[in-house]
This record gives sequence, structure tokens and C-alpha cells, in this order.
Amino acid sequence: MRTDTGQVIHLADYRPTDFVLERVDLTFELDPTETKVEARLIFHRREGADPSAPLVLDGDDLTMTSLLFDQIEMETDRYTATADSLVIRDLPATEPFEITVVTMINPEANTQLMGLYRSNGIYCTQCEAEGFRRITYFPDRPDVLSVYTVNIIADKEANPLLLSNGNFLGGAGFGPDKHFAAWFDPHPKPSYLFALVAGDLGIVEDTFTTMSGREVALKIYVEHGKEARAAYAMDALKRSMKWDEEVFGREYDLDIFMVVAVSDFNMGAMENKGLNIFNDKYVLADPETATDQDYANIEAIIAHEYFHNWTGNRITCRDWFQLCLKEGLTVYRDHEFSADMRSRAVKRIAEVRHLRSEQFPEDAGPLAHPVRPTKYREINNFYTTTVYEKGSEVTRMINTILGAEGFKKGMDLYFERHDGDAATVEDFVKSFEDATGRDLKQFSLWYHQAGTPQITVSTAYDASAKTFTVSLEQMVPATPGQSTKEPMHIPLKFALLSDNGSEMSPGGIEGGEVTGDVLHLTDRAQTLVFSGIGSRPVLSLNRGFSAPVTLHFAQSDDDLGLIARHESDLFARWQAITDLALPALTAAATNVRNGAPVVVGEALTKALLDIAGNEALEPAFRAQALALPSEADVARELGANNDPDAIRDGRQAVLTAIAVAGKDIFGGLFASLSSATGAFSPDAASAGRRALKNAALSYLTLAEKTPLLAAKAFAEADNMTDLAQALTILVHNFPDSKEATEALASFEKRFAENALVIDKWFAIQAAIPGAGTFDRVVALMSNKHYKADNPNRVRSLIGSFAFSNATGFNRPDGAAYELLASQILDIDKKNPQLAARLLTSMRSWRLLEPSRADKARAALVRIESAASLSTDVRDIVERMLKA
Repeated sequence: MRTDTGQVIHLADYRPTDFVLERVDLTFELDPTETKVEARLIFHRREGADPSAPLVLDGDDLTMTSLLFDQIEMETDRYTATADSLVIRDLPATEPFEITVVTMINPEANTQLMGLYRSNGIYCTQCEAEGFRRITYFPDRPDVLSVYTVNIIADKEANPLLLSNGNFLGGAGFGPDKHFAAWFDPHPKPSYLFALVAGDLGIVEDTFTTMSGREVALKIYVEHGKEARAAYAMDALKRSMKWDEEVFGREYDLDIFMVVAVSDFNMGAMENKGLNIFNDKYVLADPETATDQDYANIEAIIAHEYFHNWTGNRITCRDWFQLCLKEGLTVYRDHEFSADMRSRAVKRIAEVRHLRSEQFPEDAGPLAHPVRPTKYREINNFYTTTVYEKGSEVTRMINTILGAEGFKKGMDLYFERHDGDAATVEDFVKSFEDATGRDLKQFSLWYHQAGTPQITVSTAYDASAKTFTVSLEQMVPATPGQSTKEPMHIPLKFALLSDNGSEMSPGGIEGGEVTGDVLHLTDRAQTLVFSGIGSRPVLSLNRGFSAPVTLHFAQSDDDLGLIARHESDLFARWQAITDLALPALTAAATNVRNGAPVVVGEALTKALLDIAGNEALEPAFRAQALALPSEADVARELGANNDPDAIRDGRQAVLTAIAVAGKDIFGGLFASLSSATGAFSPDAASAGRRALKNAALSYLTLAEKTPLLAAKAFAEADNMTDLAQALTILVHNFPDSKEATEALASFEKRFAENALVIDKWFAIQAAIPGAGTFDRVVALMSNKHYKADNPNRVRSLIGSFAFSNATGFNRPDGAAYELLASQILDIDKKNPQLAARLLTSMRSWRLLEPSRADKARAALVRIESAASLSTDVRDIVERMLKA
């Protein structure tokens, strides 16, 4: 584990390497504790480089046993080797040369799960961002691209499968008990895309015929006995490959595409060229063990990693500052894929919910950073929602500004120009500028300025002049390291609605650029005048969430109700419901805190119940509308001095009032949707019906104030979606009831041998609201199913408690903060990445009321004061305390 304070890396200091890496030949002799790695590397000095510059190779906790120069043992005075670097001097000025390095590594002891590790009998790699240097000394940076040949030698009985990137060259026996396999990847790639898997796994096979007629072998490897649960992942893969051809014109380029599912993995998945490695929770699914959300996640993440083949692999990033260029762009691509596979409106609502709950707080807190940062101390800490989700939104805005045709031209030019390159954000943006002639200089501030833009909106209608005036003012808040911000180019989709909900067309527009239904806000303040408007319109602004901004727009309940009833843009309808709900929820929290009664206005209740009972609307959308803003949303709206208990109690009072008012509607929905028959299907329409049924069950449970409905639903459920939802409703509302205790015991017994389902069992309990859940979490840490060395299990219990349980985690005595601090300090010794990500659960500690905030700060100071911290954790905790 690296425990130094961490060198700060600056974008401005980038320069190419002094040497060009022409070829990589790797030989692995696998052994659980003594794996021998031979790396033969052919270099030549880059033209124009200093002829005396040494070759500097990165390492991380390495032991070198041999070093050869052109196959001759190198003199010791020509190199300096430490565990973390290898510096070689006196190298040729122009001629190519070969360096052969032999290292010994211990995969069994690699609890960081970075580099080559062995878990549950499977050898596996994770090299992004800087894991390859834990395997051998190497110029471990994304702009060093080379072709790789890989030879793997291992015990034949324990490791019948020997896999790596590229195409399979062949294999044979190697002595009495071993065998070998050789792989060659003809496409130059950086070291972070290297992959190796060895072990004994089951296989699911299929083929895909590309648009040029080539047949590609598809293979998904899973633990034996789980092959049937990989069928949906295979289907999603084939749909992804077809979609990428049809929408982006991108064809797969190797003879084989492989996915390997493993249970011990720090990330969701990894896009290694031709050999994707997945956390098995994003591969395995069947109706009995996977929820509808699990199916949707599998579909999206399978697609995401496959789409990386072009946006990330064929075109990679020049340096880690350009991470958004592969991740944000690819998230946009997988969002579009999921929108085409499912409901575009419902998918968009889910995306915005996630952005607001995760990225907006990041942008408003001590960990705020631009989509393209300018410095970092630990790159693993920048795999954030800002880089991924906000980066996706930036790509979406380019599409909005240029239109579908212009966006396609720009993407085509980007692929044409930069295939095989390590590119930059500037390369990406210039492709769109050159393809369309549009100046995107101001727009590029989205990559460089942190913070969520705030837009203040006011309107006025002049009946005599028949004009409608819209005044806009933008402000980007100060963030760490950026106190002054420039005005952004913000594309806002809009509509002017008449009193019957139809769209109005103005006779003219003055005061700013408007293209079609997009208003371009480019100045700090702008006033637009729409002429030829015969009656006062209702402005629907930021339709489809065309820009990731916060609007401050005081619309009346009547106007919001009209949008909620009539807007053709379903996202705008959902947003109107949200805008009606948030003031009610914040007022409720304030009233609870002040000992006043909670009152729910008629406009909100009517709008919600109208949508709930509207059979013309798809069930999935109705379910989204009924899911009111979360406790975290309310806390963010309140802004500071937050009491999580008051927020929850106020929200529950609002939900209960709506439940009582709509009891008959919810009862009818639950009955009709429960009577549906037929085999389970994970398709979007079926999932939407289940979502609406369970939303109705949730409201009915609040109205009836009894655990019996949820207990009955749990007993009758024939799929994991309904089972998990019924269990959640039951134990979150009646945690100490006999019914909840029996359901939890039944669930545990039924699924004791299924790790992914037991993760749900832990997560549901960790999220039970209230201070008493702390004791439950402590007890569960001693449960026979709890495995502190498995990232999924730690996230399901400790992560769910810290991230998803505002009242339990933020209990007034601060005990949960101390528990998390202890866990982070313990986990950090073994898995710094996991520890650092858990720590980000406390990023908004300053928004708590003073007593809780003081206790949270004390826990953070305790972490910071530890004698030995990884760079990962130290970077996060110091930024949290400093800002």
C-alpha cells in the first residue's frame, strides 16, 4: 500500500515520454504466491528527446529478479531499482533496444485487488488506472500504446482457462502438469487495458455477425452452475453490438469478445480490450434472484463496457486528466442505448435523479472538481459522478446545440481522425467545430469550471403588446480552487404552453439566440422577448433536462399543475410534480422541527393522484411520479443546518397524507396489477407495471398503518423484484414487527447460498430508518454471511448504511461516524480504493446541524490523524476537512 502523501500531478506539466514503446511480450508463470512475470519491451528514443535522458519505468511494491539489455545481463551501475521505480541509463540515442525485466509477485496476498490478484481460485487483473505497475516495471500511462503478445503458463487442473486480450494464437501442454496459452492483440493499447484471467469457470457461448459479415465468437465465463443466469447478459451484449453499428457506425474489430464475471472486484466492470472483466452482480440474473433494476443495470453496464471498444480503447485518453473523454462520452452512449431499449422519458428521469442525488452534492461540496480536472494527487479518487455523469451531460449538450445531424458529423470525424490515438478534450471538441462550423469555445467551459450553474428566471406578459418576456441570469458558485467563474453556454429547451396545454408559436424572438426549441443562454444576464403571443403562456423550461443546472423559477401551483397535466415532454411533467413536492417537503421538515403540524396542499395531492390513475400514461412513468423527492433531495433544498430526523418525519407525514387521500386509487392499482398473470419477463413494460404495483403497495401500507399487506405481498411474490420490494416496505415501516422478523429470517434461509441476494438482505436492513439501525449494523458485522474482504458485501452493509440511511447514519450521538471511521481505517490497510469510496459518504457533513457536524468532523479528524494512511484516503479526508 502506498502511504506517502502523494505527489500532486498537474495537467500543465504533461509532456510525452522520452521513449516510444514498440512492442510488449509478456510471459506469466502463474503460482498462487510466487508468480513469475517476464516482460520483454522494445523501445526507441523519441525523435527530439534528450539523448541522455534515462528510461523511467513505474512500479508499485515490486521485486525484480532479473534485468537484461538486448538479452544480456545489465550492469548494475546502469540502473537503479526500487520497489516503485526502475531507472535505466546510458541507452542508445537512435537505435531500438530491448529491455527484459523479470519480477516476482504474490497474487494471493494482493488484497488491494489491483494488478494481478487471485480470489476464490481465479487469477484476475484490474489495471485501470495504475494497476499494471503492480505486475511489472512499465511506462504505466495511457498515452503509451503498444501491441501485446501474452503467454500464460499454469497448472492445467487448477486453471483449465488461460485468457488474455486479443485473438487466441494457440496453446499446448507444458510439462507433465502444466499447459500454456498464447494471445496476440493487434490493436495498440495502453497498459491499463491489459487483462489476464486464469482458473476454472463455466462458459456461455454465442456468435454475432457484424455489419461487414464477419462472425465474432462471444463467450461469457461465470462460476460453474451459474451459466443459465448469464443469458440476459449475452442478449444485452448482442443488442449492444447491433445498436453501436446502427447508431454510431462502429463495428467490432477482433475475432472474439469475452466477458468474465468475478465476485471480488473493486469496480462495476472493466473494458479491457476483448476481455471485459465484470463484478458478477452486473452479469448474473434470473427472475428468482434479480430485480428489474438488476436487469436494467446489467443491460446498461454490458453496453457501457462494450461501447468502450471505440470510445476508450480504439481512441483512448492522452492522460488521466482526459478521463471524461472516455467515461463521460461512453456513459452518454450507454444512456442512449438504454433509452432506445426502454422508455426514453423514464430513463431520463432516472438519470436526473441519480445526477441530482450524487453529482450535484459533489459539485457543491469539498470534493468538487471540473469535468476535466487540472490536478490530482490520487487518480483513483477521480472516478466520480462528475467525470462520468456530468461528463455525459456535457456530451448531451453538444448534441442539443448542434442537433442530431451535426452531432453525428462530429462523432464520425472524431472516429476518423483519432482512431488509434490517445486524444484530449480539445481534440474531441475540435472535431465538432470542424464538422459543423460552430464555435464551441465558450461551451468548453463546461469541461473546465466546477459547480452546478444556478439560473434565476422571471417572466412577464404584456397583453396589450402581446409580448412575453423571459429574463434569465446565470451564476456558477465558487468551488475549491475556483472562486471566479465565467458565464457558460447553457442550452435550455423550452415550450410556451397555452391554458389548454397546447404549444404556442411566437411571431418573433429578440434578445438572444434561439434555434428551434433551444434557448441559448450565453451572457450572465439575458432578456428575451417573444412577440405575437395572444394570451399569457406558461413557460416550460429545461425540457428533457437539456442542461445540468438548477432553476430558481417561482411558478404558481396552477402553472405547475398545467405542466404536470398537459406537457408533451414527460420529463417536464415529472419535473413539475417535483417542483410542487419540494416546497411541501421542505415546509414539512421545518414544521416538524418547530413542533408545528404538517399541511399538504391540494395542488400536489391532486396532481399526483391524477397521474397515478391516468391509464394513458405508461406505468413506469406513473411510478416515477409517485416517488417523491428523497430525503437527500430535501436536505439539498434546505441547504444547511439539516436535521435528518425532521426531514424524514416531515416527508413521511406528506406521503401518509397523500396515501390516505388516494387510498382507493392505490387500492385499485395494486389489485389490478397484482392480478396480472403470465411468465416473468424483464422487459421495460413488465418492469413498469411491477414498479407501479409496488409504489401502490408502499402508499397503501402508509394508509393502512399495518404490516399485513406487505407481509402478504412478500409471501405471494413470485419474482425477486416483488419479493425485495415487499420486504423493504415491511421492514422499513415496521422493523420490530413479528412479520418483519419472520420475513427477514425466511429470506436469509431461502437465499443463504446466493451471495448476490444475501447482499440485498444486508442492504435492506442497513437502510432501515432510525437511530436503532446502528445496533443492527454492528450485529450484522458478526453475521456468518458477512465477509469483510469482499467489496460487494462491505458496500451492501457499511456502504448502504452510510450512503442510504440519513437518520441511522446521522444519529445524534455520532456513534455511526465513529463506526465508519473505524471501518475505513481497517479497510484502508487492505483495500485503499474501497476505503476511499466509503469515505465520500461524509462529503456533505458541513450541511448538518452543528451538533452532528461537530461529531462528523471529529471522526474525520480521527481518520486524518492515523499514523498510516493510503494516498487514496488521505487525499479524500484532507480535502473534506480543508474546504
